[in-house]
Amino acid sequence: MKSSSTYDVIVLGAGPAGLAAGYAASKAGASTLIIEREERAGGILKQCIHDGFGIIRFQQKLTGPEYAERYIRLVEEQAVTVLTSTFVIKVNKKEDGFELQLVNEKSGVFSLKAKALVLANGCRERTSKQVFIHGARPAGVYSAGTAQYFVNIMGYLPCKRCVILGSGDIGLIMARRLTLEGTEVVGVYEAKSTPSGLARNISQCLEDYNIPLHLSHTVTRIIGTDRVEAVEISKVDEAMRPIAGTQQLVECDGLILSVGLIPENEIAEDLGIKLDASTKGPLVDQNFMTSMEGVFSCGNALHVNDLVDYVSESGELAGEFAAAYGRRHSERRLVDIGYSNKDFLYVVPQYIDAASDNKNVVLYFRSRDVRYDAKVAIKCGNDKLHEKKHSVMRPPEMEKLELDLNKLDINGANKLEILMLEG
Repeated sequence: MKSSSTYDVIVLGAGPAGLAAGYAASKAGASTLIIEREERAGGILKQCIHDGFGIIRFQQKLTGPEYAERYIRLVEEQAVTVLTSTFVIKVNKKEDGFELQLVNEKSGVFSLKAKALVLANGCRERTSKQVFIHGARPAGVYSAGTAQYFVNIMGYLPCKRCVILGSGDIGLIMARRLTLEGTEVVGVYEAKSTPSGLARNISQCLEDYNIPLHLSHTVTRIIGTDRVEAVEISKVDEAMRPIAGTQQLVECDGLILSVGLIPENEIAEDLGIKLDASTKGPLVDQNFMTSMEGVFSCGNALHVNDLVDYVSESGELAGEFAAAYGRRHSERRLVDIGYSNKDFLYVVPQYIDAASDNKNVVLYFRSRDVRYDAKVAIKCGNDKLHEKKHSVMRPPEMEKLELDLNKLDINGANKLEILMLEG
């Protein structure tokens, strides 16, 4: 750690986004520190022993630990210090940057300063109470990530016969993992009418192992006092409300929840940074800078990505722009990006800084529902600036749209609009 305790960039989180941000910031010439609350860097990747990571970033199929190790080595080559088992107590905005109050076993309570911050805090899983499942709180109810930690890290099998609620990717992967370890997976139940996970995981994790997927079904009650004995399953209507008279009991000793992720943005909220109601992450421009000057956000703290490669991509860009923040002299001129909630789940970034030197803008978005042969267009007033055709778009799969502002005239514009045009 630097003796002066002042850094150009401090990154909060040493998962895939934080490691990438720390690496890029240091490579750009900024004195950089990464702070991580766990004992080891790597984030959730440490327990993801299946392959499929790194196809975009490294053109290889890597396991989670292998992917994390690639970035850990890059960070080490840049001589970036990673403070592990260290917790952030408070972040205060100062005239010359930010002051962080931290605590760890070695130093106790101490302070550091930074000219720029990168928030790479990742996200956490929803619990049974956050999806309003009735019943007691017996043993045997786990989030998919917790079950994954038990099996892959601790070597414990959490249940012998289980039901999985939610078809998110972690839940699908755990359906396969638990099956391979001897657990009987009765089925995966999804309240939506379409799966929440990637098509390849539906195929490789469920169909290849004959695990049934029940759409428009949910768990309405957990039965059991000391241990889960059964769950009550109900069909749901188009508004995902349980339909009376459709209840059925399924005997099991475990319920695995894959019911969504919540970006961890308590620090952003404490700083008064504006959050997007759709992504639950900060509002940012194309440089990943939030509504507060000098604070950047990336990875799953910004919005939940479907591929870790995109997490690292946003981390590297956020780190690079955070390193350049101290050299910037012009004020931001933010152009709002509007969209219809009927067509899109969300669009990130939510603004374009027209005064920025960065003219390469990448928009990340998800369609509200499945669309075939649809066109996505960018308009400024009545002028169509860009258009791209998509053969198919699905909500679980994030889409990208790249813009070159050098070729587009947005001078004087206050708002751009992204539109979904039917084919």
